[in-house]
Amino acid sequence: MSVRRVTAPALSLAELVDLTQEVADEVRRGCHEVHADADERWHVRLRRDDQVDVWLISWTTDQGTQLHDHGGSSGAYTVVEGELSEAVWTPGAHELRETVRGEGDTVVFGEHYVHDVRNVESRTAVSVHAYSPPLEQMNYYDAENGQLVKLASAWTDDPEAPAPEVVTQRHAS
Repeated sequence: MSVRRVTAPALSLAELVDLTQEVADEVRRGCHEVHADADERWHVRLRRDDQVDVWLISWTTDQGTQLHDHGGSSGAYTVVEGELSEAVWTPGAHELRETVRGEGDTVVFGEHYVHDVRNVESRTAVSVHAYSPPLEQMNYYDAENGQLVKLASAWTDDPEAPAPEVVTQRHAS
């Protein structure tokens, strides 16, 4: 007799938006303690179940991610405090487009979204992130000559886990 694992359905994009906004409101009310660490992005998982995982992350000046996707998970994030600069790979235009995400902004994305997020301001930024299905893998990229080049993949359930060594930081141009 074989055992078949039953997984819960992923949350919809609208449910991910609602969830990150709800948790962002909790953070504003002081329900979740936030720390800042100048050496590395501070983060804590607030929830994980069969459908979703939710993270609270703080970003001090010049902290950011590698250019990455979420390994097939969809997601959303809400900026609770401060500002984040997000570079999103735009497949049709074959380029990274930079957008500033301010306090209260929510970004929602599907499973093929490739982006890089960083704090370029002096004020610490705080954000709430949700991934559904829960994060299991991240893929890392570089944008070269109008092409997206996959550099590495890593199995992880932590969006703040160190990227594989072959990945290099994207430099602002």
